[in-house]
Amino acid sequence: MTRKGNAAVLSLVLPGLGQFYNGHFLRGVFWLIVTPGLWIGSGGTLGWICHIIAAVTAYRKAEELESVRG
Repeated sequence: MTRKGNAAVLSLVLPGLGQFYNGHFLRGVFWLIVTPGLWIGSGGTLGWICHIIAAVTAYRKAEELESVRG
């Protein structure tokens, strides 16, 4: 699996892990705090959306890292 795929899967398992994998500590902390809050605050509806957004952003940031590193 590519770095992009790893980051996306990690963030699907636990939002923020993909960001940590990419080396973006503050982004990871953000997703670790926001996602559970939205799960609880919305009864789950916004939690799913947040999970998907975390995975997509982890994938895109990994893609950017790959293009910069060559």
